[in-house]
Amino acid sequence: QLQASGGGLVQPGGSPRLSCAASGNIASINSMGWYRQVPGKARELVATISKYGSTNYADSVKGRFTISRDNAKNTIYLQMNSLKPEDTAVYYCNADILLYSSPWKNYWGQGTLVTVSS
Repeated sequence: QLQASGGGLVQPGGSPRLSCAASGNIASINSMGWYRQVPGKARELVATISKYGSTNYADSVKGRFTISRDNAKNTIYLQMNSLKPEDTAVYYCNADILLYSSPWKNYWGQGTLVTVSS
């Protein structure tokens, strides 16, 4: 239902953009967001965006990352600037989705690895 893309190897200071598209027989999508996880640690919030564009960011990424949303495409983006090695993680997209055939449900994408290294 959620397909993330845009990860890879990035140099410190780099500015990649992640995308996550929701697909299926979608009636509506509420909150969408990005989370990240490193081995041995819990998954943590990076940023969320409401259906109407209200955003929320983790303190560690404020001022460097920007989440945006295209409701017509059921897609969110994460523009990542000034990347640091500590941003290395698997990034997961998340969304609350209502399908025509199912009630509201929270979905996770498959994750995309971002490695920040020179």
